[in-house]
Amino acid sequence: MKLSLEQLSARMRQGETIPSRQTAQVALALSIPSILEQLVVTAMGYIDAAMVGHIGAEATASIGIVSSSTWLLHGVLVGLYTALSIQIAQYLGADRQDDARSVLRQAMLFNVILGVGAALFGLGISPFLPGWLGADPSLRANATAYFAIWSTALPFTMAMGLYLSILRAAGNALTASLISVLVCVLDAIFNFFLINPTREMTVFGQNLTVWGLGWGVPGAALGTALANAVGGTLALGVLLLRDGPLCIRKPGSWHITRACLHNVWKVGAPLAAERAALSSAQVLLVRIVSGLGTTAIAANSLGVSAESLCYMAGYGIQSAAVTLIGQAVGANRKDMAKRFAWLCTALGMGVMALSGVGLWIFAPALMSLFTTDAAVIALGAQVLRIEAWAEPMFGASIVASGAMQGAGDSTSCFVLNIFSMWCIRLTLAFLLAPRLGLMGVWGAMCCELSIRGLLFLIRLARGKWLEKGALS
Repeated sequence: MKLSLEQLSARMRQGETIPSRQTAQVALALSIPSILEQLVVTAMGYIDAAMVGHIGAEATASIGIVSSSTWLLHGVLVGLYTALSIQIAQYLGADRQDDARSVLRQAMLFNVILGVGAALFGLGISPFLPGWLGADPSLRANATAYFAIWSTALPFTMAMGLYLSILRAAGNALTASLISVLVCVLDAIFNFFLINPTREMTVFGQNLTVWGLGWGVPGAALGTALANAVGGTLALGVLLLRDGPLCIRKPGSWHITRACLHNVWKVGAPLAAERAALSSAQVLLVRIVSGLGTTAIAANSLGVSAESLCYMAGYGIQSAAVTLIGQAVGANRKDMAKRFAWLCTALGMGVMALSGVGLWIFAPALMSLFTTDAAVIALGAQVLRIEAWAEPMFGASIVASGAMQGAGDSTSCFVLNIFSMWCIRLTLAFLLAPRLGLMGVWGAMCCELSIRGLLFLIRLARGKWLEKGALS
């Protein structure tokens, strides 16, 4: 018999022993749509990179120079809204539906307050950011415009991420993935008309004049912003109109509660600090790469986009792990939480090992999707083949951290990630970049990700991550 997540949670609360085959089926049922969603998110990055990459290396570099800063600002918001979705998963696992709906209402308030605040902050620093990062003067105008437009859309970007993560926490991963597919399609359409100028095209043998604004890099930012706005609004609409445990049409308070704030602080603060620290390290890495020239900046930026094809599966499985372990801990079933943790981690390592093989084989082809610059393609393919060796252990760190987060143990994730990134990757990159250039930076990344995966596996095996228990 095939179980739904809701049925699995009910059986866990009753103390039943659930066959491994059924737990694996539930894990796959959540993982596959989440992987599809990550594929779509990755495709959005590919669309932006490919469309901008064909404008030229300088256009790509202007986005690449601020990309780590977008990760920093967005990463803080991701940490906070992940804490909210973890609360909902645990409350649903404990059959505390009123508490789950209360957190959903508070999440909507946080979305407005934090999203608008982050947007204003991003707009305020956008004129100065490229200069702080050491960008060449020729790149600064486009880099500033891209970051300003991206920042303006943060309330909608946060809404999309927040509400889709809540849908996944309730077991509705399919709806979340379908919304992501729509957003990807819209992103491609918007970018097509916003990036390129009005031009003549041949379609089915007919010469057509295709309208376009020709905004280049700012057009790419605006296209993604508009797509995210539609996705965030649609995800909110699903939550407002749907029935079930999270139906907020039922009576309830909209006040921000002390319990929710405590849980956000307990889980979200370490997650937000982790994202901020990791992204800050990425900013420093970009600063190191920016001294290696425009070709290296472009190859680094496009290489990151190409590599995301590998780890998207890991983050999809991580989303499933957060939901499964969160509900198991809420149901007070640590045995099931351990089983789900190892099942999902093994699945993530296996899938990413296969994707690493593909990355090695198809590295030049992947780079050529984004640019026609031969020097950028050659250098990007070299660094991708270095990174391919780290993919299995990178998968271990991604999924194991999701398991720990689902159990409320975000502090250990913070410590392990910060130690690995700041003490290993940055140190090695600083030492190797002057001697080996961009290959040295990516060699440092490969070494660091392998060590990070090992550290997370050791933490997972020791089992102390389950001692945090359910949230208040």
